[in-house]
Amino acid sequence: ILFETLLVKASTEWRFLSHFLYVDAAASLPPFPTLIFSGDLSLRPRRIHQESAEKAVLEQFGFPLTGTETRCYTNHALSYDQTKRVPRWVLEHISRSKIMGDADRKHCKFKPDPNIPPAFSAFNEDYVGSGWSRGHMTPAGNNKFSSKAMAETFYLSNIVPQNFDNNSGYWNRIEMYCRELTERFEDVWVVSGPLTLPQTRCDGKKTVSYQVIGEDNVAVPSHLYKVILACRSPESTEPLALGAFVVPNEAIGFQPQLTEFQVSLQDLEKLSGLVFFPRLDRSSDIRNICSVDTCKLLDFQEFTLYLSTRKIEGARSVLRLEKVMENLKNAGIEPDDYFMSRYEK
Repeated sequence: ILFETLLVKASTEWRFLSHFLYVDAAASLPPFPTLIFSGDLSLRPRRIHQESAEKAVLEQFGFPLTGTETRCYTNHALSYDQTKRVPRWVLEHISRSKIMGDADRKHCKFKPDPNIPPAFSAFNEDYVGSGWSRGHMTPAGNNKFSSKAMAETFYLSNIVPQNFDNNSGYWNRIEMYCRELTERFEDVWVVSGPLTLPQTRCDGKKTVSYQVIGEDNVAVPSHLYKVILACRSPESTEPLALGAFVVPNEAIGFQPQLTEFQVSLQDLEKLSGLVFFPRLDRSSDIRNICSVDTCKLLDFQEFTLYLSTRKIEGARSVLRLEKVMENLKNAGIEPDDYFMSRYEK
C-alpha cells in the first residue's frame, strides 16, 4: 500500500513538472517515470494515471461543442440544431389557464433568439422571398396567459420553414385540437419538431436531401411531428393518453383524418433519433389518445367559421366587417351565435 501511494505521488508530481519542460525535451519523456518492480504489487495505479494523462492531452484544447443541449423559456423548452438553424424539438405544457388571457400576438415580432450565437442563428431575411412561411413549433395561441411567453414563441429558434397552406391549415387545426384537449384533460404536454426523412429513388436507393433558404442555409424539413401526452388530473388513476403524428410539410386538405398520420412512438423515435418523455414509465398502462379521445380536427365549415370570427375581431372598419360576412355567406356557412355577437359588437 505504501509503495502504491508513493507511485501515485511520483506520477502526479512528474506530470506537473512536465508542463514546465521545453516541448522538444518533453517529447522524449514518458508521461511519467516508468517504474519497474517485481512481486505481486498491482499495476493499477500506473495504468490509471497513464489513461488519465492520455485523456488530459486529448482534451487539452477542449472538445467540439454543439451549443446548449436544452434551452428553457417561460412555457417551452427546446433543443436547437446549430447546423440546420431550426429546433430539433420543442416541448410545451398546455392547460386551460394558459390558453386564456389577454396576451395578443399583434404585439409580437419574429426575431432571432438572443440566446443563440448569431453565427448559428436564422434571421428573418432568410425567409423573405423564400416561398416558405415561418412556422411555429409551439404556437403563440397556447400562451395567452403571458405576454412574455407568447413573445418567446416568436424567437426563430422555435420556427421552421413551413408550407404556407400547411401552416395556416392542417397544422393550425392540429394545434387547435391540442388546445381543445384542455377541456377534457387538466395537463397536456406536446413535443413538436421537424423531420428530414429519406426518399427512395427510382433505382431503389434511399437518399436524404433538403432545400435550404437564405444566406444562413436554414433547412426546410420534409415532415413535421407532434407527440401529445395528456393527463386527466394529477389525482386521476386513469392511464395517461399518448399519440404521435407525422405530417408532410405540404398542403393537406380537409379530407385526411389525423389518425391517418398517426405513427407509433417507437417508430417516431427511430426517425428522429430522440427519446420522448424519457421519465415516462412505459411499462405502465398508456392509452392511445385517439382511442380515449376523438382526434377529430375541425371540418371545413367549423374551421372557416373560426377564421371568420378572428377576422371580425381584428376588423378595423365597417367595410371589412361586411366583407367577412359576405365571404362567409358565399361559402354557404351560417354564422353562429358567437360570430354574430362579435359582428354586432
